[in-house]
Amino acid sequence: MKQPTDPPARPTLRTLAAATGLAVATVSRALKDAPDIGTETKARVRAAALRLGYRPNRAGIRLRTGKTHVIALCLSPEAGVMNNTSQLMYSIAEALRSTTYHLMVMPFFADQDPMDPIRYLVETESADGVILNQTTPEDPRIRYLTDKGFPFATHGRTAMALMHDWCDFDNEAFARVGVRALVKAGRRDLLLVAPTPEHAYSKHMQSGFATEAAHLGARAEVLAGATSDTPGPALQDAVRAQLAVRDHDGFICGSTTATMASIAGAEAAGKIIGRDFDIVGKEAIPMLHMFRPAVHVVTEDVARAGRALAHALVRRIEDQDAPFLQEMHQPTEAVAHESHRKRAAE
Repeated sequence: MKQPTDPPARPTLRTLAAATGLAVATVSRALKDAPDIGTETKARVRAAALRLGYRPNRAGIRLRTGKTHVIALCLSPEAGVMNNTSQLMYSIAEALRSTTYHLMVMPFFADQDPMDPIRYLVETESADGVILNQTTPEDPRIRYLTDKGFPFATHGRTAMALMHDWCDFDNEAFARVGVRALVKAGRRDLLLVAPTPEHAYSKHMQSGFATEAAHLGARAEVLAGATSDTPGPALQDAVRAQLAVRDHDGFICGSTTATMASIAGAEAAGKIIGRDFDIVGKEAIPMLHMFRPAVHVVTEDVARAGRALAHALVRRIEDQDAPFLQEMHQPTEAVAHESHRKRAAE
């Protein structure tokens, strides 16, 4: 009868040192991405760790250092579900691959106090830092984290006079770009499908929309009763109802899903894109031109923001006196698909 065997011993730093011929201290610093360890040595150590199945003992690390080596991403699962959220999560996780930190996602829901997951993270010390998105002008999460001295970074800005790490997309410039594209296409009666009003970027977008429309002599209205975060079918109905009241010929939408729902609503009202109306939509993942080539697309590089936020937060955790990341990303020009431009020129 075959006797049971003990499971193989878990690889340790000493195992990696023996496999690579390096000192234990060198292996440890290579895994921590220490700047004084060469790129070739780091790659050699990581390859050995992957081959041997090495995983750091996080309980031991926490006992020795007081750190979890976990970064939390706190977000609403309903926000940008088809586009921004998935891109943000992926890019943060990708940026952390070369570090000793790992990503944990902390969702909060529409019927939940957004402070709940933040208090949980701080009070239980479940992570070393947190990344927030969908900031509000006077965001209580940011005030709380600042008062607690808990490292954080935000995808978005506030109106608060508090210094912290942030990265943002210039939504005011996005709206201006959109208005110019629509006016250039001959559209004069414009409708903005804006984000939820309490979000800071909604105010930025509405400001750019109103200012640029006034400058170019176009009529500007913000859709009432629905936002770019409204579920697709409800937003489609809201746009269709709005067109029964006023014959808008140009739309700017604050998200990919809102753009698709607005097109569906306009088409349900008997309108044809490119003939009766034009629309400007924002996306992080190429999608809108596959839906309708006539859409004027503005690209938001969410992946770039995710990488920047991850690196900034790791730096803040390691050095609380490090310079702050405060980075604003500019929109691309609004561009319809080449196939639509060719048809329009014929």
